[in-house]
Amino acid sequence: MPDYHDDLRLAHVLADAADATTMERFKALDLKVETKPDMTPVSEADKAAEELIRSSLQRARPRDAVLGEEFGSEGTGPRRWVVDPIDGTKNYVRGVPVWATLIALMERGEGGDRPVVGVVSAPALGRRWWAAEGRGAYTGRSLSSASRLAVSKVSGLSDASFAYSSISGWEERGRLNGFLDLTRACWRTRGYGDFWPYMMVAEGSVDICAEPELSLWDMAANAVIVQEAGGRFTGLDGAPGPNSGDAAASNGLLHGALLDYLRP
Repeated sequence: MPDYHDDLRLAHVLADAADATTMERFKALDLKVETKPDMTPVSEADKAAEELIRSSLQRARPRDAVLGEEFGSEGTGPRRWVVDPIDGTKNYVRGVPVWATLIALMERGEGGDRPVVGVVSAPALGRRWWAAEGRGAYTGRSLSSASRLAVSKVSGLSDASFAYSSISGWEERGRLNGFLDLTRACWRTRGYGDFWPYMMVAEGSVDICAEPELSLWDMAANAVIVQEAGGRFTGLDGAPGPNSGDAAASNGLLHGALLDYLRP
């Protein structure tokens, strides 16, 4: 099995630099915010963080490709870094601390591209999570000061906590009925949103989560962390990994039941 320790250490260095950039402008009164063609906001901090990560990768991993939310795809090859400089930009620009930088390394194999390294860093919450394929998933302040993550052992929906981002996304895609039926079947539901539900699945504090429309940079880092914590991460169609354009994550025991309600 490949050893991704150096790549994981690099991802932490990249996250440290991004955290410094994003926190410097968080809650700034003169923060510049634009609207992208898809009508979602982008701040100057999004762009600055991604530019910083890209320039660092160019020096440290010049042969690797890069895909980022703000500046698209660059390079080719079997290894590709996937970056969301600020996951939760709407929270960021309103001063809500639930946002994070997502950094993943994906590697090409027989079954297609799969995430092998992931770091999710939420500096305004004082939290960071990470994983590398075959090495487990962790949370903590640093590689040397960390606790290993493990998903929950809840086996019935009636005892499960279900997290989601919004109701409108399910309604817009004609899946609201299945979504509502699932909320009624669960013990507890909360709309935490963005990266956080996936990290709580990995920690075992939430049992299932799902979203109906996502991009690869929203999912790649989350996927490897959930999987290395012992959970499952698929599309709503059940295809493993973060490549389906939507996502379902669970402790594994509840995955079939989750998909039964939400599968297209």
